[in-house]
Amino acid sequence: MTETDRTDETIRTADVVAVTRDDRVLLIKRGWDPYVGCWALPGGHVDPGETDLAAAVRELAEEAGVLVAPGDLRRIGTWDGPGRDPRGPYSTVAYLVVVPDDTAIVAGDDACAACWWPVDDLPRELAFDHADILAAAIRSSRRP
Repeated sequence: MTETDRTDETIRTADVVAVTRDDRVLLIKRGWDPYVGCWALPGGHVDPGETDLAAAVRELAEEAGVLVAPGDLRRIGTWDGPGRDPRGPYSTVAYLVVVPDDTAIVAGDDACAACWWPVDDLPRELAFDHADILAAAIRSSRRP
C-alpha cells in the first residue's frame, strides 16, 4: 500500500514547538514534499507501536539534533482539520518544550536547514497549519 492509497486512513503525526526563554522558536526548512523548501515545525509520522510523545522526542532529535526528555514536553493540542495536509487525512499532536537559549541545532533527517527564529519575526508562511499550532503554543507559554 502506498501513501496515496491510504486516503481513508488517518495518519498520525507529532510536531514540536521548541522555544527559548528569549522568545525564539525552532523551525526547519523542509527537504521533502509536500511543502519542500518551506519552514515548518520539527515533526513527523508516529511509527507503529510508538506514542505521540515518543515520536515528538524522536523527530526533534532527528530533524534538529535537539535532545529532550519526554517529561520536558507539554501537550498543546491536536490538529486534525480536513485539508491540513495535501496527502490526505492527517492528525497531529503538538507539544511545547522550552530549551536553553544557547541550544545548538543541526539540520538532519528530512530537514535541509534549521534555524532559531525570533517569535515576532517569523517567516510569512509556514507549512501545513503550523502557524496555527505555533500561535496556540505561544499563547499557552505566556499564560501566568
